[in-house]
Amino acid sequence: MATVHNTAIVDRKAQLGDDVVVEPYAIITGPAVIEAGTTVGPHALIEGRTNIGRNCRIFSHAVIGTIPQDLKFAGEDTYVEIGDGTTIREFVTINRGTKASGKTVVGKKCLLMAYAHVAHDCYVGDGVVIANCGTLAGHITVGSYATIGGLSAVHQFVRIGAHAFVGGMSRLPQDIIPYALVAGDQGTRVVGVNVLGLQRKGFKEEVIKDLRRAYHLLYRENLNTTQALERIEGELGGRKEVREVVEFVKNSERGILK
Repeated sequence: MATVHNTAIVDRKAQLGDDVVVEPYAIITGPAVIEAGTTVGPHALIEGRTNIGRNCRIFSHAVIGTIPQDLKFAGEDTYVEIGDGTTIREFVTINRGTKASGKTVVGKKCLLMAYAHVAHDCYVGDGVVIANCGTLAGHITVGSYATIGGLSAVHQFVRIGAHAFVGGMSRLPQDIIPYALVAGDQGTRVVGVNVLGLQRKGFKEEVIKDLRRAYHLLYRENLNTTQALERIEGELGGRKEVREVVEFVKNSERGILK
């Protein structure tokens, strides 16, 4: 049975799972679904068709499921989906989708630190960390286990590959390929492979070695992108993680950050 503080406001259409806790002055409107074990902190606001998974933690003044900050939005029926075990810290904002995709998605076991913003139609994979004041514009895709540093701004429609690490104060106008390490405080640029992050995730050294060779060909050999991909496929194409990088680059519509 859910526990709802007597100062909180919960819409009759909302569905609260077992052991959900709604703390003082929180507001839940519309047909929101909040699954078992999730805590909604004081003064948090959850609106509309927002589906929140099990054992999530939503801290004070977070705002989830409000209409998108998009002048083209015309009131269409859209929603937000948040996976199990995700933590949403103070003053985070997550807008619901538009007719473009119909939804905004944040995956399982993510950490969105204070004041982070996830705009309409974004897809954020599992295990992603967005540090304080990290900002995603609309239609962005963030691969699983990527990290976005504080005060970073990501342009709409950009893709950030899985396991990438983006340093704080980055400005990202183009795609970030998987496994990349990006420095942002003195001019955003790719500086190598996210070696430490991959080691912490248990990647084998031979995988990391091949990824570093692929990145060297792509960024350091003075080859154009087509030439670099041909070399990478010829030398390293048998490695699954390297093939992910190649396919990511081939499918990039905005171009990759150099």
